[in-house]
Amino acid sequence: MQAIILAAGMGKRLKQLTQNNTKCMVKVNGVPLINRTLGQLDGLNLSRIVIVTGYEGQKLRDHIASLDVKTPICFIDNPIYDKTNNIYSLALASEYLTAEDTLLLESDIIFEDSVIRCLVEDPRESLALVAKYESWMDGTCVKLSENDDIEAMIPGSKFSFTDTADYYKTVNLYKFSKDFSVTHYVPFLEAYTKALGNNEYYEQVLKVIVMLDHPGIKAKRLDDSQKWYEIDDIQDLDIAESLFAEDNARLPLIQRRYGGYWRYPKMVDFCYLINCYYPPRKMLDEMKANFDSLVCQYPSGMYVNSLLAARNFGLRQDQIVPGNGAAELIKVILEQTDGKMGVIRPTFEEYSNRYRAEDLVVFQTQHPDFRYGAGDIIRFFEDKGIKHLVIINPDNPTGNYIPREDILRLIQWTKSAGIRLIVDESFVDFASEENATILCEELLDANPHLIVIKSISKSYGVPGLRLGIAASGDRDLISEIKKEVSIWNINSLAEFYLQIEEKYRKDYAASLIRLKEEREWFANELAKIPGIRVIPSQADYLMAEITGMTSRQLTELLLNRYNLFIKDLSSKLPGDCQYVRVAVRNREDDALLCAALRELLAQQ
Repeated sequence: MQAIILAAGMGKRLKQLTQNNTKCMVKVNGVPLINRTLGQLDGLNLSRIVIVTGYEGQKLRDHIASLDVKTPICFIDNPIYDKTNNIYSLALASEYLTAEDTLLLESDIIFEDSVIRCLVEDPRESLALVAKYESWMDGTCVKLSENDDIEAMIPGSKFSFTDTADYYKTVNLYKFSKDFSVTHYVPFLEAYTKALGNNEYYEQVLKVIVMLDHPGIKAKRLDDSQKWYEIDDIQDLDIAESLFAEDNARLPLIQRRYGGYWRYPKMVDFCYLINCYYPPRKMLDEMKANFDSLVCQYPSGMYVNSLLAARNFGLRQDQIVPGNGAAELIKVILEQTDGKMGVIRPTFEEYSNRYRAEDLVVFQTQHPDFRYGAGDIIRFFEDKGIKHLVIINPDNPTGNYIPREDILRLIQWTKSAGIRLIVDESFVDFASEENATILCEELLDANPHLIVIKSISKSYGVPGLRLGIAASGDRDLISEIKKEVSIWNINSLAEFYLQIEEKYRKDYAASLIRLKEEREWFANELAKIPGIRVIPSQADYLMAEITGMTSRQLTELLLNRYNLFIKDLSSKLPGDCQYVRVAVRNREDDALLCAALRELLAQQ
């Protein structure tokens, strides 16, 4: 068996990375793609490796000559690589195709050893490697029968998003038997190029072949655990580096993304915090039904969106500002804030990060469960000369909750002390106390020093919409914030969500009940695992102390072995104690994490 690698393309979408290099010389975690591929092929006892070069072909040949590859390598030059597509490159190698069995690869694919080995070891003679379609994939898809016949090849022009559940994506790794190449592929390749020219793709030939009664080739389905990625642009390269990083390097590459995890569909995200029981399917269907209009038209401005936000939270328009996530509003508010600001740690650090470090006054709770109440706060800050106080309630990551009655006490104390009070109640809907919110028209009017901030993403399960609100009885402040943010700071999808949210109030209430029940079950199951101490929480997450390993080690092991992503709190907490935070998700996901933790911690 031999291998043919198609490496003539220019890789224009990789921009400066291929300005002076061919695409397969781009490095993934410091290793050129071609080095990795040749190393994998070198272990398969192949008779030879044929490489079709074009753009920067001599540079590629010189580079390969410097590598320690035992398998004989021969090259074919495509002199018109800039005027043709890969069908011509493969046609140049057609004599090799008909000489012996062949592994056919494109040079921009990165894959695990098991991916190429499963193709070689499968007893079937001719195979197209395919993977279940996922949202990040692009290019030719196929539909398969139960016995792996390729029933149809779906080019991009015929792709239907309503049929994706039935699609598989071609991985661009193939095994052609000599007989298949002689009787099927090469004759059709020659006829196709003669009829349609050389500016086509070799998969078009397969599209014709699979229409035959006896096409001579079947599909080989990859297991979900087998990693591969196609690198067409710098975003693909970034994803590939995180997927194929060494175990001790992968975590920071994932952490720096701060979201966008639909590109990692096999990873379960216990790090970022959402309500997994909301929104309901009907609400999403309603948004989908209006998607075309929402995408193709301008959203409303601040005037309309503040009316919608006011209606949804029972406030007046002059008391509330909708934001592109709570983060936008936090930034604007703190930019208009002077003087010392009191914060409690450990906590959500966005407020501290947006403020001057020299003006922060920090209350570091000493309770073993990081508990604190209104009395603790007052005693600590009453002689510190602060002008502003930030309370996250429930707090993040500890889940500490201050009852509404005590929040009212803090409101009165800060009012009498001339302190502006900022209460972030992004997680308050998850508290066991009924009517815990202080988003109340009369309360805000009576206390203009109070600002309430709420992230809609977290409790309502729509982080992709980027929605948050700030509310206050200080009308001048609200007016000023509205001037500081863009008039179109809310997109049309977010506006439409605010428009229809009222119809789904019962669904939201039901989701909160389900999440609180799941939180109790999850906390109890985690507490049964030796090496874990769970901190009581009134939010949609649980903080836990672990023993037997560091929080960083546990986070890395869960990610690398199980594709479970949790929050390592080592950067937030001083001392040697090890803590993590895990989101409360649904029963299937939570049980999966519990099982992984039992297995890992039992090994310590």
